[in-house]
Amino acid sequence: MPPTTAPNTPPATACPRSSFAIDVPDALLARARAGERAAFEQLYRWFERPVFTLAMRIAGDREEAAEVLQETMLKVLGKIADFRGSQGSPFWGWLRQIAVNEALMRLRSQRRHALDVALDGDEGGAGAIVADPGPLPAAAADAAALTRALNQLPSATRSVLWLYHAEGYTHEEIAALMERTPSFSKSQLARGSRRLRELLEPASAGPSRERAHA
Repeated sequence: MPPTTAPNTPPATACPRSSFAIDVPDALLARARAGERAAFEQLYRWFERPVFTLAMRIAGDREEAAEVLQETMLKVLGKIADFRGSQGSPFWGWLRQIAVNEALMRLRSQRRHALDVALDGDEGGAGAIVADPGPLPAAAADAAALTRALNQLPSATRSVLWLYHAEGYTHEEIAALMERTPSFSKSQLARGSRRLRELLEPASAGPSRERAHA
């Protein structure tokens, strides 16, 4: 099932880049590791929306995203007793890695990578030298418009965009996750960003542009 709005807002890090960046108290983790159901349910409420959103951006399908959420949290439940965080490895990063791996594994299993490189108007391979596309356009702040635009992109391209812009992964990290090369990640980011701007900028122009062309 898709996530519901949690009744309590979890404590978050200051201005996190990732929606996963939630500070989980050590006491809560200890209770979850000890098998306390209420503690794990609290973790589920805090992380269900970040996991579902990430899965939606990669899979582009609510049913797939709901399955990724379920499988991710089942794996977290099965492995949480073994989690031993350190200063450079917070719990949220560990959980996010499980979610990303699960979403990309499902993507690979459905052979959707055949759709990745061939965006409209693009020539050349994934190894082409590309410039840094910069931040997403202002219209990306509109969640509904962003969702519609992302869903028009090939699945692997959409995945690179989301992992880079929303989750803060580097090209090297994305390449390892997707079993490709850093050049592939850079190429997909540049091409996908260009296409995303084309899809979003008409929406940001508003009615005034439409009237001007009437």
